Amino acid sequence: MTVTGLYIVATPIGNLGDLTPRAAEILREADIVACEDTRVTGKLLSANGISARMIAYHDHSSEQDRARLITLLENGNSVALVSDAGTPLISDPGYKLVRAAVEAGIPVTCAPGPSSPIAALVVSGLPSDRFLFAGYLPAKSAQRRAELSALAGVPATLIFLESTRRLAESLADMSETLGARDAAVARELTKLHEEVRRAPLADLAGQYAAEPAPRGEAVVVVGPPGEDAPAAADLDALLDRALSTMSVRDAAATVAAATGRPRKEVYARALERSGEG
Repeated sequence: MTVTGLYIVATPIGNLGDLTPRAAEILREADIVACEDTRVTGKLLSANGISARMIAYHDHSSEQDRARLITLLENGNSVALVSDAGTPLISDPGYKLVRAAVEAGIPVTCAPGPSSPIAALVVSGLPSDRFLFAGYLPAKSAQRRAELSALAGVPATLIFLESTRRLAESLADMSETLGARDAAVARELTKLHEEVRRAPLADLAGQYAAEPAPRGEAVVVVGPPGEDAPAAADLDALLDRALSTMSVRDAAATVAAATGRPRKEVYARALERSGEG
């Protein structure tokens, strides 16, 4: 590590051997390691013989917590940002800190490495040339289906994170909303009991409905729509579904991504449909 600044450091998602030598060097030399849970990161550091000053930084950290880290960076300290597992900012804390560092003119760099969405994609057997990572779907079925409807026309493989206790219900909603698509469910990636199931959505939904919910979290990878599927669903119908659970801005952004239409055009239409225009 040769410069001070903010380092975004990927950590193992299961197998401790996946910590890269460069990531270990940064964690060893950083003045501060900002982490979601000091207990989790402490175990990783201890396993690699690293002693570091840790500061908690997570989804519930305040603006004051962020300002404190920015002040430390401005005073010449190097800060390594890690999540409990995988690459920070990918459904983990960090975006606001990175944005604040960039705005303050602080150098930001990345030590890339493990990421469960990418790991699941490459073992899924599904097209990987174009994909959309959609994070976690809503917990309630109606909202989940609305969001899936907004994504139905995306001409790409879809990647979701999901709690395993909701897995059967989510897969059923995906099957109902997205249609007959091939999919894969990946659990315990890089761990001893790694499991990847590959089947059509309806089959996967049936399998998990017939079994006790497994532990942990899963990554669901869903193949793109078939060549005979429409390129984009009716704009107003998509907007109406999205607006039932989202703000005008978020609904417009989601539908624009799903249909490929200009965001300004979709936003203007969303304002009209919401009655705010």
